[in-house]
Amino acid sequence: MERLVRFELIGHEFAFYTGAPEEEVNEIIQMVTDLIQENSSSTASGSIPVGKIAVLASLNIASRYVELKRKFEDYKQDTGVRLDKLGQQINRELEREKDRSGR
Repeated sequence: MERLVRFELIGHEFAFYTGAPEEEVNEIIQMVTDLIQENSSSTASGSIPVGKIAVLASLNIASRYVELKRKFEDYKQDTGVRLDKLGQQINRELEREKDRSGR
């Protein structure tokens, strides 16, 4: 069931509806909060406009997503190759067993 989630970030209140578990929502909000703080404190030359901080955090999240997506694709491909090899090995063993029992 969807519920309304409200939170404050960079001096603004935000609200959205979600069906995600509360723990997951809290983790997401904490990640964004941490990235905003990281991006706003990473420059020594005064304050950065809020919009730029939000864009930097978004780029950081997108970068992490793209990296995870690439790693997942690599994992799927590697798993497929391993499963193919395992299937071939099982078939060879079954053939050997059939040859032995057919004698």
